[in-house]
Amino acid sequence: MIKEEWQQIKENQDVRQNLSRLRQEIKDKDLRRRFSELIRGEEFLLTELLHSEDAKTRKNAALLMGDLGRQEFMAPVFESYRKEEQRFVRSSYLTAMGNFDYEEYVQDLKECLEELQKTEVTAENQKHLAEEMRELSSLIVRAEGIQTHRFTGWNESFDIILLTNRNFAEYTQKELISLEPGAKTKLFGAGVRARVTNLKWVDTIRTYHELLFVIKGMENSPMDALQMAEKIVKSDLLCWLEKIHAGEAPYFFRVEMKSKKPLDEKSAFVKKLSARIERLSQRRLTNNTANYELELRVIQNKEGGCNLLMKLFTLKDDRFSYRKEVIPTSIRPVNAALTAALAAEYMKENAQVLDPFCGVGTMLIERYKAVKAGSTYGVDIQEDAIVKARINTRAAGQIIHYINRDFFRFEHAYLFDEVITDMPFQIGRITEEDVEEIYERFFHSISDYLNPDALMILYSHNKELVERFAPRSRFYIYKSFEISKKEGTYVLLLRRRG
Repeated sequence: MIKEEWQQIKENQDVRQNLSRLRQEIKDKDLRRRFSELIRGEEFLLTELLHSEDAKTRKNAALLMGDLGRQEFMAPVFESYRKEEQRFVRSSYLTAMGNFDYEEYVQDLKECLEELQKTEVTAENQKHLAEEMRELSSLIVRAEGIQTHRFTGWNESFDIILLTNRNFAEYTQKELISLEPGAKTKLFGAGVRARVTNLKWVDTIRTYHELLFVIKGMENSPMDALQMAEKIVKSDLLCWLEKIHAGEAPYFFRVEMKSKKPLDEKSAFVKKLSARIERLSQRRLTNNTANYELELRVIQNKEGGCNLLMKLFTLKDDRFSYRKEVIPTSIRPVNAALTAALAAEYMKENAQVLDPFCGVGTMLIERYKAVKAGSTYGVDIQEDAIVKARINTRAAGQIIHYINRDFFRFEHAYLFDEVITDMPFQIGRITEEDVEEIYERFFHSISDYLNPDALMILYSHNKELVERFAPRSRFYIYKSFEISKKEGTYVLLLRRRG
């Protein structure tokens, strides 16, 4: 088809449509190579289309040249970009340029961006103006890279929010108060709000999901992108960023919106907001969704407006950096840490610990971080999981003995003081019937591995199966913690009767 379409283009037949069809076809690498050979010696016919009276033909021609990625198209594409008067076409030239070596044009691109920032924004041009600025910024950043800022604000005071499990925010609050006695804290629906005098504790508390910052002057806003952008830029944000970082602006950001709006409306809102923030801040805040240092979190509230928070990626969260490897069934590290925190007061120091379904080792690693364990064993039927568990455990600096075996064929010379595990659940090929069988067999055999006063700590998606099968082996639930009502997950502590 590429021969016929190219021939029709040369004969000036359905040019715009044939350019579009060619773009679809040459997504195939072999067809792209063949088309590039086909037009050898006739490239001028393609570049001439950049002067077509039809704007969409110019657009498709530029994009097709970009798809081919041949450097001889760079100069005519850039020259056409400079001359293009139709705003909706201009960003397409820039998209095409991203496939060429454009290093010698970077200064020209910067000048284009500076000129663009002086352009008056109107209802008619704002969408395409924002697209063009975004493409220009992206090209410049790709060529020059991002100036990474180093966080230096460890000893500064902050207003923060720690997002936690909604049922157990008080655990995080108690930890924060013990580590940061000067903190003023308050519980709310999603976690803990606090005024802290430093951030030296961030890697010690393991039970929060995220650390967000409250910035003076941008706490909330109406659901209006232009008003919101103005509020953000006029707030303390830029001064605050400069105070706690080494290095100068620009700071690269993205916007994350939590809202019930349809996806297309959210996307349009975020693009409009991001472009306006860039413009009002004179690009001291630069939007970059691939490489960003901060995330502006826009959360729609019950009143129809938005709460505005910020997440810093220059402040590294290394709490779970040991987790180099995962498998699809891996428990989230923060949930493993919460499990260990909920059970900590019932654990024995230097206990002999077993995880019969250990996966990549997260539960055993977090158990040791909560209370020092003695000899520790992890068993899993998946060889891949055991290999990954050993990698994670070395990264955590711990010693855990891993055995690649079906737990129901596992043998051991001595009894254990404790079991801690994330029980198997229905996922992929594991059916509801499979899970029920595993629970039944587990409770039938687990007594053979445990001392009489042993503790069992189960993270379970199937509490009803524990309640059904545990009594048959004389185990009972003496502590139950609901982790997620939506997911049906619990942390269950069990002892043996008698």
